[in-house]
Amino acid sequence: MTSNSENESVNPYMNMAIKSASTSVAVDPVTTALQKLLADSYALMAQTHLAHWNVEGTDFFQLHTAFQSQYEELFTAVDDIAERVRALGSYAEGGLDRLAEMSDLPALPVGRLPAKDFVAHLIEANEKVSASAKALETAAGEADDLETQDLAIGRRQVHQKTLWMLNSFLK
Repeated sequence: MTSNSENESVNPYMNMAIKSASTSVAVDPVTTALQKLLADSYALMAQTHLAHWNVEGTDFFQLHTAFQSQYEELFTAVDDIAERVRALGSYAEGGLDRLAEMSDLPALPVGRLPAKDFVAHLIEANEKVSASAKALETAAGEADDLETQDLAIGRRQVHQKTLWMLNSFLK
């Protein structure tokens, strides 16, 4: 039989895994902000996908294509955010009900809407997600977590570009 110290030399991550498994959700400000960004990004992804499905009118092809590009980018981002939560030793939140509970994005109405209303709603939602990314950037900066801060800055850049495009459409 081997002692704990021998196990540690064989697998230095063994204790870390046991420690991480005992805490499902971290309470530190960086992980809390990551979980919020995860929930908000997931909600925005779903709403953008809904807009993609339901947009109609003379701008259909342009918006249908733009919304698809946006929700596909968000799908990748959600994975990156959840993996950062895991890299920090916590467990990513999940499940539609739980993520919806954590996000404060207003729901996108289902059904017929003018194209400009889909765009206006997604502008508001992107602004909220950008604010969540800014909160994460601040928390990560205070914790000297440059990797998470970099992720947050990258997310803000994506949302700023999306906002520019959506706002340009409404002009």
